[in-house]
Amino acid sequence: MSTLATSDRQGPALERVYVWELPVRLTHWIIALSIVVLSATGYYIGNPFISVPGPAGEHFVMGTVRAVHLYAAAVFTAAVLVRVYWFFAGNAYARWSEFIPVSRRRLRSLWNAIAFYSFLHREPDEYPGHNAAAAGSYAMIFAVYALLIITGLVLHATDAAVGSPFRVFAYLAPFLFGLPMVRLIHHIAMWIVLIFVVVHLHFVLLSALIDRLGTFDSIFTGYKFISRNKARQ
Repeated sequence: MSTLATSDRQGPALERVYVWELPVRLTHWIIALSIVVLSATGYYIGNPFISVPGPAGEHFVMGTVRAVHLYAAAVFTAAVLVRVYWFFAGNAYARWSEFIPVSRRRLRSLWNAIAFYSFLHREPDEYPGHNAAAAGSYAMIFAVYALLIITGLVLHATDAAVGSPFRVFAYLAPFLFGLPMVRLIHHIAMWIVLIFVVVHLHFVLLSALIDRLGTFDSIFTGYKFISRNKARQ
């Protein structure tokens, strides 16, 4: 159950609603930072552009980049798994049912959100959590995260030491049409995530500028401001 309190800052017509719990906020920022590191190092691994004088073994540039990529991938995977767990353990706004618009309320929210983002409606759908369009896009991006993790494990398995438990993932390569296709899928998935990040920032800033209900601040504080009658729905 969300925590409700009257907001003096926003006026008596609004209530302060605790929407994003600490695990949601932490995993959000850990995933975001991991994406930055993974994208930069992954791009370099696919297109090495740093030239160093002398034998490569004396500088170990690619080895260092690959190590950073590997550790960032481990952090990213852990954060995604925690967030997936919170789909079942979190509050009403974090649960999986919010991300799959099957109820009448969520389908109505989906239409309202699409109409707002298409400039057909002047006012956004006022709801403490994600509107159905945003939630659906997050569900799809988590599927892309899963694809990145699986293909990343397969690619790592090819270089893992003999006896490493990661070697088991090498057996998935034939099911994904071989290592070249695995690399291509991994690369395309990275660009899908980067495009999502740009679109996500655009819509978050759009909502923050128009509704002024703490949409942007909520990922830091956990709280949003919402009309009293809407907060109790």
